[in-house]
Amino acid sequence: MKKLDKKDEYYVYYLVGQNLRKQRKLKHLTVAKFSQMCNYSEGFIMNIESPNYKQTYSLGTIWHFCNVLGIDIKVLFDPIDEKK
Repeated sequence: MKKLDKKDEYYVYYLVGQNLRKQRKLKHLTVAKFSQMCNYSEGFIMNIESPNYKQTYSLGTIWHFCNVLGIDIKVLFDPIDEKK
């Protein structure tokens, strides 16, 4: 994936998507199980978590994800260590 500039409007979607994926995996949830718990499609969740797809979504959606995962919304905005 081409690195997004932090000034790019899609960077926040990338940031939240990557943190969502991390938190979901920390809870040992598959995309299928998480999507079922959230009542969103697997494709929608996969698009959000994909570093190569620009999926937009609402703050309400992020809030819902956090409630399902039992995490503070701030966690999804944590900086990402991009050294790989």
